[in-house]
Amino acid sequence: MTNTRGASTLIPRTLMQNVQAILPQSIRRPQKSHLAGLLIAIFLTLRLRQRIHKKVTMPAAAAKAPAFPGFKPLSDQVFVREPAGDAAVTPAPDHPDVVLVYGWGDGVPKHVVKYADGFQALYPAAKQIVVLSPISKAMFSTLAERSLQMAPVVQELFPDGAQDDDSCRRRILVHTMSNTGAVNYAATINRFKDLYSRPFPHTLFVMDSTPGSVAITWDNLKRWSRAMSLGMAKFFPWPFVVTQGIFLIFLFINNLVEQATGRESAGGWSRKAALNTEWEAIGARKLYMYSKEDDLINYEDIEVHAAEAKQLGWKVDVEVFEGSGHVGHMRLHAEQYWTAIAESWKKAVADGEA
Repeated sequence: MTNTRGASTLIPRTLMQNVQAILPQSIRRPQKSHLAGLLIAIFLTLRLRQRIHKKVTMPAAAAKAPAFPGFKPLSDQVFVREPAGDAAVTPAPDHPDVVLVYGWGDGVPKHVVKYADGFQALYPAAKQIVVLSPISKAMFSTLAERSLQMAPVVQELFPDGAQDDDSCRRRILVHTMSNTGAVNYAATINRFKDLYSRPFPHTLFVMDSTPGSVAITWDNLKRWSRAMSLGMAKFFPWPFVVTQGIFLIFLFINNLVEQATGRESAGGWSRKAALNTEWEAIGARKLYMYSKEDDLINYEDIEVHAAEAKQLGWKVDVEVFEGSGHVGHMRLHAEQYWTAIAESWKKAVADGEA
C-alpha cells in the first residue's frame, strides 16, 4: 500500500498554496472547456511518453530527422558536419579535432546552427556534432533510454572504440546550453562509460546557462514551467499563464511520482555526473557562462556548481555577461562570448601539455 501520508509531506503546504495562487481564477474554478483542455493535455502527455518509450527501442537512425542544412543526420537528434575545403587538409595543431554542441530545450536547427557556425569560424578544421534537445525526451526518458539516444555521438567520435589511451587521443570541445543540453551530454558520457568503463575524454567543457538547481522550490517550479511553456504555448488557444499553470501542476505531480518511485530526475543526475570523476575526466577544463539576469536559471546555482568543481580539482573559468537572458549571451555579447571560449580552450590545451 502506498504511504500517502509520507508523500504529502514531500512538498510544503506553502508551496501548495503558491501553486494554487499562480493559476487564474478560471483554472482554480474551471469551466468545462478548461477541464476538457486539461484532460486533453494529460492524455497527450501520456501518449507522448508512450511513443518516446517505443521510439528509443528502435535503431536511432531509423527515426525521421528534421531538416538541418549542411549536416548529415545520424538520428533524429544527432547531426554531423565535416570540415570543408583547405581546413580539412591543413588542420591547426592547437585547435579542437571535434566540437560537440548540445542545443537548449526545444531549440530548432535554424537557431542552434548559429552556434555551430560560430565554432566553424573559430575552428574551421574541426568536425562538428550537434545534438538537438527536445524537452519531452529529456523528461520522459530513463537514463538508459537517453544514453541509447546518444549512442550515435559516441559511435561517431570513436568508430574504432576507446579501450585505451591511444584510441582516445582526440581534442574534444564540449558546448552545452541550458539544463536540457546538459542532460543529453550527461547521457553521452554515461553511454561512453557503459561501453568502455572509463570517464569521457575531452579537453574543455563549456556550460552556457547551466546547471541550475534541481530542488523543488516555488521559484524553481515557476522557472521550469515557464521554460516548458515557451515552446508549447502557441499550440493552445488559452493565455500563456494558463499553459504555465498546467505545466506547473504537471511538474509538481511528476516530482511526487519521482520521489515515490525513487527515480532520480534527469537534471539531478546530469548535475552530479558533471562533478563525478567516474564519468567526467578530471583533466578537462570547465567554462561556466551565465548572467545574473537569466530568468530561467538562478545564477547563484551555477556559481555553486563552479565552486564545487574547483574544490574537487577541476580547473575552472567563469564568464559573466550583463543584461542577457537565458542562452542569450552570444546574441547580445558575441565578441565577449567567442573570446571567452577561445581563451579557455587555449588554457585547456596548455593544461594538457603541462
